[in-house]
Amino acid sequence: MMRLIKRLFALTQYNRKIAVGGCCALIFITMALFSPLVYDYSRNVIKYDASNRFKAPNLSHFFGTDQYGRDVFVRVVWGTRTALYLAVCSVLIGLFIGVPYGMLSGYWGGWRDEFMMRINDALLSLPALMLALLIIATLGSSLENAIVAIGAAFVPRVARIMRSCAITIKNEQYVLAARARGESSYYIIFREILPNALGPMIVEGGIRMSYAVMVGTSLSFLGLGTQPPQPDWGLMIYEARQQIFLAPWTLIFPSVALTLMILSFNTLGDALRDTLDPKEKRLHQRNI
Repeated sequence: MMRLIKRLFALTQYNRKIAVGGCCALIFITMALFSPLVYDYSRNVIKYDASNRFKAPNLSHFFGTDQYGRDVFVRVVWGTRTALYLAVCSVLIGLFIGVPYGMLSGYWGGWRDEFMMRINDALLSLPALMLALLIIATLGSSLENAIVAIGAAFVPRVARIMRSCAITIKNEQYVLAARARGESSYYIIFREILPNALGPMIVEGGIRMSYAVMVGTSLSFLGLGTQPPQPDWGLMIYEARQQIFLAPWTLIFPSVALTLMILSFNTLGDALRDTLDPKEKRLHQRNI
């Protein structure tokens, strides 16, 4: 694990996409971590102030104010916490379930692999947003339910990637040596195959982060994710669309923040894929 971290750090020395994507992602992470130390939630984020409604951007309010007199800049900063919390938790759910599922399927092979993958393919036939909508319709609208729904939608996609890794790695010499020693299947999967699949797993997690932010914002825009008055970019965009000509800044700034976060994680994920998995890079270039 430490060797992989050192390798990723060394890659930033010569891969510009990793450096740019990593720096942008680090800025958003810093904003999310330190926003509570700078701005009080109840006083700066959700407090209504009718005397400051629709103030244009100025030195007191860098991004202006919204229809309730709330500072748009502060809400955008706090919205970073919501977006990252949703993205990280949903990706972890997808990896926690999808990785062992795909690994077991690929390692076992035979009828068990066929049975598990047919279930997986049935879930893959549904778009991630549609599957998330079906789950939320059952569980109800909230941030926590949106995290569960998005994480569940990621499981079949992660499982498919990990199955391919397991099929490739299980024929390596060190795996065959572990079998010859009489090691159990679970020991081989989690002690031999899984550590050597960390590269594709990190790449998949980085790419899924941007999808999670996009799907989570879409759910909030539809009123199925984060609920008012919590700061969320999707909610801010939904509320601002009615004042787009009166106060365009209430729509522009959360949209720009959302775009930058998605681009940063996409750039980072693509760069990691191209660097850690050259075969995937060549396939991607061929498809283009």
